[in-house]
Order: sequence, then C-alpha cells, then structure tokens
Amino acid sequence: MERLCKTVAMPALPKPVIRTPLDEFATYCMELLNPLGMVRAKKMFGGCGLYVDGLFIALIAHEQLYLKVDDITRAQFETAGCQPFVFETKDKPIQMNYYQPPADTMESPALMLPWARWALEAALRARLSQTTRKTPRSNKSPAQAVKPRSRGAEKSPSGT
Repeated sequence: MERLCKTVAMPALPKPVIRTPLDEFATYCMELLNPLGMVRAKKMFGGCGLYVDGLFIALIAHEQLYLKVDDITRAQFETAGCQPFVFETKDKPIQMNYYQPPADTMESPALMLPWARWALEAALRARLSQTTRKTPRSNKSPAQAVKPRSRGAEKSPSGT
C-alpha cells in the first residue's frame, strides 16, 4: 500500500531575542513589582516604562529603577535618601516625579512592596486628577448657559 505524503509548509520560527543587560534588568524589576499585579513593560526613550493595571508606576533609565512619586509620597523617598530621576535638556536639568527606591528594596519583592504600593498610589492619584481636569465645569446654570437669541432671530420669516 502506497502512502502519499503531502508537503506542508511550516511557519517560520521567530528569530531569537538577544537579551541585553537592560532587558534582564527590566525583567528583574518586573519580578520585584509583581506582587502589585500584572506588570507590563514598554520600551521608551532608550529606557523602559513599567505599568500595573494600565498605570505608569515606574521607569528604568541607565539600568536604574525609578518609582513614581507625588506630593504625598515624595517625603518618604527623600527621607530614605533616594535619588530623583533627572534628565538634561539644552537649557537645564529637569527633575521628574520618579525616585530610585532604597538599595535594599532591590533584593526582594517583599522589601520592594511598600515602596511599589506608594508608586501605584501616586500613579492612581495622577490618573484621577487627570480625569477630573478633563471634565468641564461650569458655574452657570443650564438656563444661563444658553445664549439668548439675537434681535433678528425674534422676527418671524415674514417680517411681522
């Protein structure tokens, strides 16, 4: 009995990804932040942004992790001696609302957790303030918001 073999085209295998130290570091940072929830990384500006539940909570630049801060959490980072993320422009250095966590927190997810929670809370407050700023507010009542008709509009089309 003769068997006929069909030639089936196999899909091309994906090219292997060459892991760089930054990629390995980003993966490690994602593991540190994993107790917060699903962490997603996105490459940006030669570094990497880290998101939890769609909130931008951290960035990686120059193989350093920086967590989001705001006016409420900044003091904890400064008291611990953490350094802010600063980048240079043509005119001057710009400090952003991201700080390195304390060095010992880079050892385990358990040590990172309180600092990561502060970053998540800061990101959530930033998101909430953006949504309230986008909602238009008016001090006028709906009746006041309606424009009065012009004098010409009060006349009937026949002019009477």
